[in-house]
Parts: sequence; structure tokens; C-alpha cells
Amino acid sequence: MKARILLASRNAHKAEEFESLLPGVEFIPWSGPEIPEDGAFFQDNALQKAIFARDWCARRGIGGHDAIDGVIADDSGLCVDALFGGPGVLSARFAPHLSYAEKNPLLLRMINPEDPRTCRFVCVLAYADATEARAEPFTVSGIAEGSLAMEARGNSGFGYDPIFIPRGYDNTFAELPSEIKNSLSHRGKAARALAGRLRGAELM
Repeated sequence: MKARILLASRNAHKAEEFESLLPGVEFIPWSGPEIPEDGAFFQDNALQKAIFARDWCARRGIGGHDAIDGVIADDSGLCVDALFGGPGVLSARFAPHLSYAEKNPLLLRMINPEDPRTCRFVCVLAYADATEARAEPFTVSGIAEGSLAMEARGNSGFGYDPIFIPRGYDNTFAELPSEIKNSLSHRGKAARALAGRLRGAELM
């Protein structure tokens, strides 16, 4: 029987990736209010979102094993060395009035020709059990090292995928097949770490 886990996100692209990365989970979409994320670090935001969503469900009587087993929240972003680690935790809020098709060229224009193009994708996943008392919320993380492309390339993936070249490859995440991207990606690494923790605790 699949674990029923609420994904504390309205990002449809993330939901699709998680369904592929964690096939042993039945994901329940988030339909609650806007979730706050005002932490200074990825871990802070992931925990804040998971606990907020769990508590919101509990107040409405939809937690527990009759409805959901737990909550997963993701906080992730692109950290560029030439931008002192930015946009980092502000990745989703970088130039919020622009689409990613416009954000990606803008970010690339911020890099001087002599600057290093090294960067990394970071993902922190937080898990909060629906019963609250069963286990303390915890986090796992994944990092994908790489570099910035000279221009956006590829039509797969989402977000900053068209400008991120994973280490050891020439193609961007948006050019790679999804199975290869998932094997390399920050979210794939974090999801596999989470699956191990959940199986170890007999939650999955």
C-alpha cells in the first residue's frame, strides 16, 4: 500500500518530478493557503513549509492515517559562485515579474566574462509526520554541481534547467532525458535520501 503524502507545493513541475522520483508514494496536491517561506536557509524554509502544511491539515481534521500519512516540502534553488551564492533561497523570487524564459537570460547577463561560471543546484526536503507525535520533522538534502551555460538551451525540465550544465556533461538539464537528469539532480538525490529514511522508519 502506497504512503499517502501531501506535497506542500503548487508547483506542477515539482509534483511531476516527485511522482517519478518516489513511485512508492501517492501524492496529495496542496489546496490550502499560501505557505510562508521567509527563512534564511533552504532547511529553514523546507521545515517551515512542512510544519505549516501539517498543522493546517491537523486543524481541519484531515491529518492522520485516514487521510494523509505525512507532508513533504521542498525548498531548492540555484547558487551561483559569481553572484556570491545567489539567487539561492531567493531563486523562485528572483525577478518575480518575469517568466523563466526571461529570467534565465537576465541571470546570465549578470555574469561578467571573467567571472567563474561554477554553480550548484541545492534541494532540501522536509518531512513532517501527520500524527505529529510519531516522529520529529526532519530534512534531507541533495546537491548537483555544475556550471552556467552561455545561453539557455533545451525544452525539457523547468525553472533554471536550461542554463545549468551538470558536472561531467555538455548538455543542460533541459537537454538531457528525464531519467538522466533525475539520476544527477539535486532533487533526485534528496528524494532518494528521503525514501531511505522513510523506509527505515517503516513510513513507506
